[in-house]
Amino acid sequence: MLLKRRNIYYVIHAALGVYLLSLGEFADAQLPTMSQDSLDQYPTSEHDRRVSAIESFDDVLEGWERRARTGNIMSTYDVQVIATYDPGEPRFEPQPGKTYFYENLGTSTAFYSAGRRAAAVEGNQVVVGDAETKEVIASYMLAPELRSSMHTTFMSPDGRYVYIIGSPSGEPTGLVALAGSASLVKVDALTLQPVKQMNVGGRLHHGQIFRDEYLLIDTFGRDDDGLDLFLFDPETDQIIGGVRDEDLGGATYTAYTDDEYIYVLMEPVGYGPMALTGYIGATNLGLGRITALRPFWVTQIDPDTWEVVGEYPYPGFRGDWILIDDASEYIYVPGGGSHSLSKIELATGDIAWHRSTGIGPYGASFNADQAEIWVADKGEANGFFGRTLTVFDTATGQPLETLFSGYVVDHVLLSPNGKEMWATANGDAQIFVYDATTREETHVIDMPNWGEPHGLVWVHYDMDGNARVVRDQGGFRGGIDPVAGVVLNY
Repeated sequence: MLLKRRNIYYVIHAALGVYLLSLGEFADAQLPTMSQDSLDQYPTSEHDRRVSAIESFDDVLEGWERRARTGNIMSTYDVQVIATYDPGEPRFEPQPGKTYFYENLGTSTAFYSAGRRAAAVEGNQVVVGDAETKEVIASYMLAPELRSSMHTTFMSPDGRYVYIIGSPSGEPTGLVALAGSASLVKVDALTLQPVKQMNVGGRLHHGQIFRDEYLLIDTFGRDDDGLDLFLFDPETDQIIGGVRDEDLGGATYTAYTDDEYIYVLMEPVGYGPMALTGYIGATNLGLGRITALRPFWVTQIDPDTWEVVGEYPYPGFRGDWILIDDASEYIYVPGGGSHSLSKIELATGDIAWHRSTGIGPYGASFNADQAEIWVADKGEANGFFGRTLTVFDTATGQPLETLFSGYVVDHVLLSPNGKEMWATANGDAQIFVYDATTREETHVIDMPNWGEPHGLVWVHYDMDGNARVVRDQGGFRGGIDPVAGVVLNY
């Protein structure tokens, strides 16, 4: 009996050692496998053999075939003005030397923390607040006929205008609406009221500043002659160039930039409509309806030549965000459908590491010295019921801490003072603020009328009263660079 107990102890001890090895700092170590002679003792089906033939990610990398067309793939679209508006009177007066945050709000909040008590708001809203005190200063609700599904906040580089999704009246709702087109509304940043409504040929998904001059915009759905992502000139409100899914060889989800290249999250087609193929595929995987998905990848575009210069398949499914380090050596992709985070070396396409996150990760952000990555565990494509943030060591992928947060946080961003992480909780209509060093929650900011927050932009006014955007979802702007120690002090 004693010998048996000792044997059990040794087996458990060995198994626990392998388990800890797989989760700890030696996560990339070679783990033990069965010999072929041992495997041959067990029956396998034809399906088993087909799965075994394709299950290695090394085979994906070695057998990768270019998806995008070669050469210049730029397309254009002529923006049409639908309506113009009187901007009205300023709703707040910015002070020299101050920094403000802007937030676009949607119309549906689930209030998961209050027992899924849904709250419907008549119209989308634009909000401005004090970045230092964390207080909302003013807000404005757009007309109900402009109401549409909200997913981002972005502004012109000079901080004069906010851009928000708008919609023609009578549009369909729910997932069906995401596959169709909508309008883009330009809002005065001081009055918070619309000045122009435009047809840009697609339904706004995400937006960010590009090279401190243009706006990089990607769309959920588009018109037949519309674009899936494009560069937009905020001075002229015209598109200067963009690309379409069919030229990239797959469905686009969203795009990011290091101001040299544009990086696009790509999805295999066929799991649903183009705007929803990755989401439906990942959802079906989570529901157990399917057991595998075709590879997802990142496409690298040179916006000066509009040529695809790189494609990077990654092990996860349905990537939601691209985080690019300051040296443009690595990109990091949270995979909502695989509950994972991948680190990819741009020079080689090699996977430096791949780690598990919380449920359905979405947005991600570095801390000030880029030693840590904070990931929003939103629950994307997995019931939208996430309530945590996971912090990783950037170099090794080692998980450092899991933080309690609001429900359905999609975007998490380091503030321009380099000291705080801000997380927008769609499911609770709040912004959660954390000390980036201690990782302690410091503030919770309630949104007006309990509108759902998406994205964040910070605008700084210098001592002469001149405004500039210093942070949006694409990165730091206007000379701010926490890695180099250039931050705002407030």
